[in-house]
Amino acid sequence: MLRGARPSDGPALDAVCLRTGDNGADATARYDDPSLIGAIWAAPYLAFEPGLATVIDIGDAESAAPGVDAADDTAVDAADGIGGYVLGARDTASFEDRLERDWWPALRERHPLGSARPGSADEALVRRLHAPPRTPATVTRTHPSHLHIDLLPAWQSGGWGRRLIDHLLGQLRAAGSPGVHLEVATTNERAVGFYRHLGFEPLQPEPPTAEHRAGLVLGCRLR
Repeated sequence: MLRGARPSDGPALDAVCLRTGDNGADATARYDDPSLIGAIWAAPYLAFEPGLATVIDIGDAESAAPGVDAADDTAVDAADGIGGYVLGARDTASFEDRLERDWWPALRERHPLGSARPGSADEALVRRLHAPPRTPATVTRTHPSHLHIDLLPAWQSGGWGRRLIDHLLGQLRAAGSPGVHLEVATTNERAVGFYRHLGFEPLQPEPPTAEHRAGLVLGCRLR
């Protein structure tokens, strides 16, 4: 059921990212360009950290989500056979350096400042990719790795999120990482509770930074 992501999974990861991009709910209606959110939050991980990208492959009928009729394609809720994913980066600072060097320039050419509809969600993403925030050293010093996890609604229960995160934490431990962090919207109480249950604790950037005012940074020690 869980397997390493493949290059051919790129469109499916982008689709899951879009369909969970509104605090876990479908963000399709929010964006004029549905490809933009995945190009920022999913695709670079598959490109630069493929070994830390794991997906839920719905497989055959026996792999359906709990309580879901696998014969019903709509109920199974998957994007090109993928029910969700976890993505990670071993060294956040190095990953952000590589994004600046090898990923953002092409996206900036395709999405110049002023190209998105004023006041739209697209405009916010375009502004972000032209001035991406750096993760504070107060976070990366003790928790240098980070992760993103997204699951379609049918897979947001039944333990799939825990399985994905446990798998990634094991990989990061084996790679020698002392800690991992993530950022979650403070308004997403369900997600905050989920991460706290898994042992993630709030990390307070010092001093607080503008890019982290709307989000809560949580961390988990790995050794």
